[in-house]
Amino acid sequence: MGVQNVYIVGSKGCGNYGGYETFVDKLTEYHQYNKKIQYHIAWKGSQTKEFQYHNTHSFQIKVPNIGSVQAVYYDIVALNYCLEHIKKNSIENPIIYILACRIGPFAAHFQNEIHRLGGRIYLNPDGHEWMRTKWSSLVRKYWKMSEKLMVKHSDLLVCDSKNIEKYIQTTYKQYNPVTTFIAYGADLSPSTLADDAKILIDWYTQKQLKAKEYYLIVGRFVPENSFETIIREFMKSKSKRKLAIITTVNDKFLNQLERRLCFKSDKRIQFVGTVYDQELLKKIRENAYAYFHGHTVGGTNPSLIEALGSTDLNLLIDVSFNREVADDSALYWNKKRGNLANLISKVDIMSAKEINNFGYKAKKRVSDYYTWEYITKEYEKLFIY
Repeated sequence: MGVQNVYIVGSKGCGNYGGYETFVDKLTEYHQYNKKIQYHIAWKGSQTKEFQYHNTHSFQIKVPNIGSVQAVYYDIVALNYCLEHIKKNSIENPIIYILACRIGPFAAHFQNEIHRLGGRIYLNPDGHEWMRTKWSSLVRKYWKMSEKLMVKHSDLLVCDSKNIEKYIQTTYKQYNPVTTFIAYGADLSPSTLADDAKILIDWYTQKQLKAKEYYLIVGRFVPENSFETIIREFMKSKSKRKLAIITTVNDKFLNQLERRLCFKSDKRIQFVGTVYDQELLKKIRENAYAYFHGHTVGGTNPSLIEALGSTDLNLLIDVSFNREVADDSALYWNKKRGNLANLISKVDIMSAKEINNFGYKAKKRVSDYYTWEYITKEYEKLFIY
């Protein structure tokens, strides 16, 4: 059997740290010496260029600043590039792996073109993009319609969550979708930073935080990540620890929360900006007393697996996606008033032995099912056999 050519479309700029970007980075890192697979990676950028990255043929698509349709434009241009590359180089039996369901209205066209060239379309449907409140009702209708059409016109759907796979099979059973499950991965190695590393001490000093004296949230600052519930319930708690929130800027949502909660009057609540140094972020996770995960939309969430691999005590909103990933290695809460505040009161006085036990189970959970070594081996089986 010859080399299997795999084209991956849907990740943002090379070096970004989003879920898909990290997936592509790790997949190509672990497979860079694999002689059985040749990857062709589409990246989004400010200029058109080709380059080598982890022994892949990488090509960057220049995307104009056209607002919310940027991602659709990028996918279409990238797929057309893939088709031309396949034709020009007489590639046999190519696989086109599309990340996310953005181009539904064009899915039938691309499926026909790829089939005509002897290829197959694989799709990672991601989570429920159409449920995200950041989108207008019109955009959300488009995402739902796009998801439907992309499921219909894909040869295989690779779901990173068993619950997403069940949703696809149930919601679109009229199309008889062919699905498989391969989760997202995580890095279990501890941070390379020492406890007294200058970059860590400086960050703690600047943010007025101390190791094991803060609860932590890391995630996009959007309503579906349950920030309102977490902050409200933390304010109700009697904890003497702080709540450190590492997140993106969203002034509109921030002002809404301040009007509802008046959280600025509580000195324990600290928005500490973003942290892009991955070793520093890992160390901050490791030193957190506990981690809050409030994501309610999506499948296997990268930040949850990273937290399980780094933080001993994880407090998760009780939705099926999170239960699937963490099982009994975490504690769960819901949005009923008082529920999370009561949980905080309990964990605030937990013994070191209890906390260490949760930490052991969380890391074993990741080690057994979510390491990048395991995940990338599953992809090798998918693409080759």
